Amino acid sequence: MDISELLLRLILAFVVLFTMARLMGRKEISQMTFFNFVSAIAIGSITASLVTNQNFTIRNGIIALVGWTAFTLVMDIIDIKSKSARKITTGEPIIVIKEGKVMEDALRKVRLDMDSLTSLLRRNHIFSINDVEHAIFETSGNLSVQLKESKLPVTKGDLNIINPNVIKYPMATEVISDGIVNTNNLSRLDLDENWLNKQLQQAGITEVEQVFYAEVQKDGSLYIDSKNDIVH
Repeated sequence: MDISELLLRLILAFVVLFTMARLMGRKEISQMTFFNFVSAIAIGSITASLVTNQNFTIRNGIIALVGWTAFTLVMDIIDIKSKSARKITTGEPIIVIKEGKVMEDALRKVRLDMDSLTSLLRRNHIFSINDVEHAIFETSGNLSVQLKESKLPVTKGDLNIINPNVIKYPMATEVISDGIVNTNNLSRLDLDENWLNKQLQQAGITEVEQVFYAEVQKDGSLYIDSKNDIVH
């Protein structure tokens, strides 16, 4: 391979890779799913082969790059549009600490040991499991933590003397995602779709399909985010 061909391959690889990266959107490393991570490695390997492997034609290299990026974009679209498909492709968050107790079965399921769990807690500036009310292992590999009430820092809302009796649930819970009702979560909260429909009607929403996201708050109220919100 002469210098001119190497420079041509280098320029083409850079332009195509840059274009593909822009098409695939912005996503931090911590937000990447395992499939995103593997795809990034594969695309990098294809690009490297395009630049350095003279047996790998420029045409085939570009086709491989565009094709792999297209597959990745299709998977991302499927993840956005279908919650059931998202469970298969990226999994779902798993509670590893519930009401202050470590869920050993959940740890085994996500292949975490106690050393790894305590390390993740320390990244959240938590140095004792006894301070944790709930901890959720996210699909990105991060740990989301809810502290016990006694360990929470004082907020401006606390200064208004909030009545602790209004807390009905230990944490906010999703009940609608992209217009689809999560009946399992409703059942866990001892609620049903009749209750949900009444709450939506009170908010001026006639169809569940109009809701992008809704979750039951700790005080029992319903937070609703409608589709196609207009921000002025």
